[in-house]
Amino acid sequence: MPSEINGNIIEYRLMRSRRRTISVEVTDEGVTVRAPLKMSVAEIDKFVIDHKDWIRKKTALLDEKKKNQQPVEHLTRADIDKLADEAMRVIPERVAYYAPLVGVTYGRITIRNQVSRWGSCSSKGNLNFNCLLMLMPPEVLDSVVVHELCHRKEMNHSKKFYAEVLRVYPDYHKWQKWLETHGDDIMRRMTG
Repeated sequence: MPSEINGNIIEYRLMRSRRRTISVEVTDEGVTVRAPLKMSVAEIDKFVIDHKDWIRKKTALLDEKKKNQQPVEHLTRADIDKLADEAMRVIPERVAYYAPLVGVTYGRITIRNQVSRWGSCSSKGNLNFNCLLMLMPPEVLDSVVVHELCHRKEMNHSKKFYAEVLRVYPDYHKWQKWLETHGDDIMRRMTG
């Protein structure tokens, strides 16, 4: 859907679901807005307009990263299967360790081989993690696990959410920075 902002048009893909909040994500595939089922198009466009500077900044950063990308060695199907098996052993242990520290319960844990996300948490408490986390330092895996578990308390990225993340994992920002710096190259290994 296009949203006109001061004569400039921002194209975005709209995904509606039974969620309570609206969010925007900028990836190589473009801008995606996730919105509640009953939210009006006018409200969604206003949200996009309110976040236009952030969207442009993220788009520019992605464009710059693409220019400077180095070639990567792509994973074979066997490599991906091996990573998924390892993740199915390791990640549930990390979730079981951190859940009591966060003070939450969780549902099913699923390991996926995604090309755009490291993890997610559904409103029912089901957790999804990317098998590529097995290619990263354990501290990065732990930062993603804590992030997703904290969504059991706060299904947003508010100050309250990040305060909870930092309470449980004080080095979170250090390892998120590592993920921001190296994550794209690791993710690109899946998309050969």
